[in-house]
Amino acid sequence: MYEYELQQLRTADLIRRAEHARLVREAARARRAARGETARNSAEHESHIRGFRRTRSARAA
Repeated sequence: MYEYELQQLRTADLIRRAEHARLVREAARARRAARGETARNSAEHESHIRGFRRTRSARAA
């Protein structure tokens, strides 16, 4: 009976760990998607603004 209870505890622990890992992956995927969307929007927006380019200056000696 003792082994069965240990097995139940291990199983429950593995299920909790798997759920946590899944949530971590989902959060990372959502952050990457949001960061990519922000980058696409800002790059698209800035590319249509006139005078956005930097002027080149001479290198300091």
